[in-house]
Amino acid sequence: MKIDRNPTRKVTIGKIAIGAGHPIAVQSMTATHTANIPDTLAQIYALESAGADIIRVAVDSTKDANALTEIRKETTANLSVDLQENYRLAEKLAPHVDKIRYNPGHLYHHERQKPWQEKVRFLAGLAAENGCAIRVGVNCGSVDPAKKDRYQADDSIGPMLESAIEHTDFLDSIGFTNYVVSLKDSDPSKVIEVNRRFAKERPEIPLHLGVTEAGMPPEGIIKTRIAFEQLIGQGIGDTLRVSLTVPNSDKPQEIEAGRAILADIAAGRVRSVVNFSTDTLNIISCPSCSRVENEAFVELAQQVRTMTEYARKHALTIAVMGCRVNGPGETDDADLGLWCGPKYVNLKRKGESLGSFSYEEILPKLKNELDQLIEGLVS
Repeated sequence: MKIDRNPTRKVTIGKIAIGAGHPIAVQSMTATHTANIPDTLAQIYALESAGADIIRVAVDSTKDANALTEIRKETTANLSVDLQENYRLAEKLAPHVDKIRYNPGHLYHHERQKPWQEKVRFLAGLAAENGCAIRVGVNCGSVDPAKKDRYQADDSIGPMLESAIEHTDFLDSIGFTNYVVSLKDSDPSKVIEVNRRFAKERPEIPLHLGVTEAGMPPEGIIKTRIAFEQLIGQGIGDTLRVSLTVPNSDKPQEIEAGRAILADIAAGRVRSVVNFSTDTLNIISCPSCSRVENEAFVELAQQVRTMTEYARKHALTIAVMGCRVNGPGETDDADLGLWCGPKYVNLKRKGESLGSFSYEEILPKLKNELDQLIEGLVS
């Protein structure tokens, strides 16, 4: 099946290039704690063996940054650093990675008095000096509050799109063009819509595709496939990730799933009409990554899916998030949200906090709240 891809410009990421007709790159992210050098290296090797073109590693502290500089000495993989709230860590990391990923919605956390433009200029300067690419990673659950305030509460696409265009316009204005953009949501239909709108406005900019918090397989793969079929089938997308909630040892499944979806699209094995279920229970969970503060989160997500099987015919969304970085914001829009800390799980109902509970206590608490919501739907 011949697909005419968008004529995006070339972006170089280590040993590969994307855009400008180059093959769509498949990537994943390490789920180990970055400071654990042996485990992180083992996962990088496993992902590379599975065919990963790019491997993302999260850095949230100086300790993580020091570890990543040591990790680089032991691997030639194309490494992308996922900066969290302290953008200045890029100064230490830029000489050792191939791509810097920053989230516009996280820039305001550090040095709040400083304009975001100054921070992005700093990152672009480091990237240019060290031959790095940049990914502008816009996420539905962590958009700058100043952007969200300008839109209706039910419009999650508007602030994402404005943020992405604002940042790409600024990067172009300072002469830095070796960048890609991602616009992610946990709802495949919103991923399709926001990426279509961005590609229409800025067709020359390569896009990284993904459905954030897609969840566990097979549902997580199905959600992602829906978005990828619609976007790649229209020529949109230059690199991708299938984000799955799986144990650390199973992270290569993300690469295998991505390759399989690309092969099916190329062969024409796609759904002619895709309609993701909106009238059934929807469980979203973030991909296991190094930001997860307790690996029991993965087991909890699986337990939530099993426990809530009785509610599958009800149009409700339950979000299970694994860290403090995205968890608070990305559970706000769910009917019931759980974001997991090292020892406690924070339970929310439609954005309202219901308290923190141990991993042993949380399932009965969740079931009680779910039963109340179901009762409200059927009464």
